[in-house]
Amino acid sequence: MERVLIFDTTLRDGEQSPGATMTTSEKLRMAHALDALGVDVMEAGFPVSSPDDFLAVQKIAREVKRPVIAALARAGEKDVTTAARALEEADNPRIHVFIATSPIHLADKLRISEDECIQRAVQAVELARRYVEDVEFSAEDATRTPLPFLARVVEAVVEAGATTVNLPDTVGYAHPSEIDHMIGTIQETVANAASLVLSVHCHNDLGLATANSLAGVRAGARQVECTVNGIGERAGNAALEEVVMALKVRSDLAEVTSGVDTRRIYPTSQLLTRITGLHPQPNKAIVGKNAFAHEAGIHQDGMLKERTTYEIMDPQMVGVPASRLVLGKHSGRHALADRYRVLGHELSQKQVEQAYRLFKLLADQKKEILDEDLLAILHYGAMDDIPAHYKVEVLEVTCGGEWSTATVTLMEEGDLPRTATARGDGPIAATLAAVDELVDERIRLEELTIRAATPGKDAVGEVTLQARIRGITFTGRAASTDVVDAALRAYLNALNKAAQARVLEARALQAAGDLWGV
Repeated sequence: MERVLIFDTTLRDGEQSPGATMTTSEKLRMAHALDALGVDVMEAGFPVSSPDDFLAVQKIAREVKRPVIAALARAGEKDVTTAARALEEADNPRIHVFIATSPIHLADKLRISEDECIQRAVQAVELARRYVEDVEFSAEDATRTPLPFLARVVEAVVEAGATTVNLPDTVGYAHPSEIDHMIGTIQETVANAASLVLSVHCHNDLGLATANSLAGVRAGARQVECTVNGIGERAGNAALEEVVMALKVRSDLAEVTSGVDTRRIYPTSQLLTRITGLHPQPNKAIVGKNAFAHEAGIHQDGMLKERTTYEIMDPQMVGVPASRLVLGKHSGRHALADRYRVLGHELSQKQVEQAYRLFKLLADQKKEILDEDLLAILHYGAMDDIPAHYKVEVLEVTCGGEWSTATVTLMEEGDLPRTATARGDGPIAATLAAVDELVDERIRLEELTIRAATPGKDAVGEVTLQARIRGITFTGRAASTDVVDAALRAYLNALNKAAQARVLEARALQAAGDLWGV
């Protein structure tokens, strides 16, 4: 059976989704998960866009060796050379060059002619080929580009050395029949089309991203660009899990396969959710909370008699556990580690110890520990992404009157504990005000969201907030059965990220100073 390449752009296009920004360490953790998932190509970022993106691409290229590591670049010398530098340590590097080709983009955004567009595309591809053998070219807004001109562009970049050509539905405008026609036309009219891999990259503005991607594959495209959970600009991208499982479940129609280990889909989806704080809607195909849930009596009766009456795939095919092990305060470390293994997470001994300590604290407050509780414990307590510059020692809150009062004791790295008491309009406001008195930062809270991670009165509350510190917005996340405690820890998470950013900035300035001295 013929193979379709899965090009994952969660770390680049996915991160462009509002609220999905990741730290370098979070990107690296996600990159290792995507490697384990089995994606063929991993678009690690857009190196020229920021020093952080450059660093993330560089670290991923250094550590993740199996898949192709791609870096995005506009059709310009600086973009291409910066991408090449970021990819220097990659075993399988790819420079992904793009330029818009549709009339609206050429006239109103780039303000160039068709001939100049082709010239820029060719020059960028030729430059990229000086650094790497694997060059991808994307014709941005291809689905709104006249096919005769699109064919000219494709032919020119292939002659210049592009090995993959991507034809994106950038604004999610196309219908599956149009994708089919576009791919077919390029194959028929471009003389050297047989020498390249055609790719599709579909956005979901009309809810057709997965359908359009599958139409592209059926028409002859052999690379699909997608993201975990379908995150991305505006309404998102084609969801990796939907594309992969549609190819697997309906292989009778597609007659192609992918190299993705489908059992890793759900754990990877959950990891991305915990990193970004963006939860798939409950009815999201494959990875949504209700994807394998049955409530109606007729459905339940059918499931009890024969599972396939209402399920077209086994949950275990995508890593969703088919059964639930109930954990309580009398459970031991082995049972906890085993449950995490069922959920798709192999923990180190240190992580088991950290998770078990938090688990025991939670088990004293809840009669039953759910899978969602365990995932919250894991991602908010047992895996540390950044050094803890600030640690909470004491939190005491009094509320119920006109004002709430909070007393907070913080331990700052290299200093003695300090305590402050503050009032606020509610316990969270009072708590954060007390922190503001203890830290030497001007903090502006831009957004704070509280979400119940589990059902019931004893639910674990997940707090995600965005705080602007020294002109930069940092995302903080934490979880606790006490949402005030979670809010405090999320606030400190953002402060710790800011402190780490200053350390990295100081190192960069030192390195720059050393260079100037040469």
